[in-house]
Amino acid sequence: MALPKSKVIWFNGEFVPWDEAQVHVLSHVLHYGSSVFEGIRAYQTPQGIAVLGLEAHVDRLFFSCKVMNMEVPYTHDRISKVIIETIKKNEHQECYIRPLVFRGYGTLGVYPLNCPVDVVIATWKWGKYLGPEAIEKGVDVGVSSWRRMAPDTHPSMAKVGGNYINSQLVVMEARRLGFIEGIVLDVNGYVSEGSGENIFVIVKEKLYTPPLGNSILAGITRSFVITLAQEKGYTVIEQQVPREMLYMADEVFFTGTAAEITPVKTIDGRSVGKGERGPITKELQDEFFGLIKGEVPDRHGWLTPVA
Repeated sequence: MALPKSKVIWFNGEFVPWDEAQVHVLSHVLHYGSSVFEGIRAYQTPQGIAVLGLEAHVDRLFFSCKVMNMEVPYTHDRISKVIIETIKKNEHQECYIRPLVFRGYGTLGVYPLNCPVDVVIATWKWGKYLGPEAIEKGVDVGVSSWRRMAPDTHPSMAKVGGNYINSQLVVMEARRLGFIEGIVLDVNGYVSEGSGENIFVIVKEKLYTPPLGNSILAGITRSFVITLAQEKGYTVIEQQVPREMLYMADEVFFTGTAAEITPVKTIDGRSVGKGERGPITKELQDEFFGLIKGEVPDRHGWLTPVA
């Protein structure tokens, strides 16, 4: 299914028509994966459209650029304001937001610092990442034969385009085997994350999630869910999760900007709990979706109004 077009894309300081936002085929990013990006969502609330976790996402964008020695030619505040402007220009009611910073057309070779840094912000309408029924029914997943990058090979805490070659291999294998998504182990064989989601494992009403040292992305939605779970009185433990813990779990769910909170119903053909969304997952979903829809008070200031 083709990406739904919006009216404009912000490209290096200017709004250009969607179809005119193009790069040269010899841009560094196309050959070496030298990009940094974010995925952000804006939701419709009774007070109008609002962006979830705007400042946290822009903070992570700049952190990722710092890791990759990419000097962003705009301030943090400017990027935040342009995201709001782009949503307004495209007249969205809800949308997905993609800020992208990349090495553009200059010289060609692995050394990147002679290439310019380009910045793009695009917005478009996007539904449920893992399918419209996934939020309630859950998804079938399998443990991938591919491993996450070792800590001294790729910077997994940075949201770098080149890292997602690994994710592509994971999800292609999963779909070939009849699964919706894959779970990836780290270089030591412990659970890391999904191809594009963090993971939580619930055993006896305690939530376990892999720590940052297990080659995971420091997910914004992951941090929100940890906060919500603790407020509900649940114990959240960040520790190494062995593979077999997936099979003994009462509930398992993914988190992410695109995936939101998506339950897992089977892993490697084994039912998770009763093979359906569990009560704790639903409780956290209700709180999360209530907050982003404006039905629950935004007590943490996670929403930034667009209007």
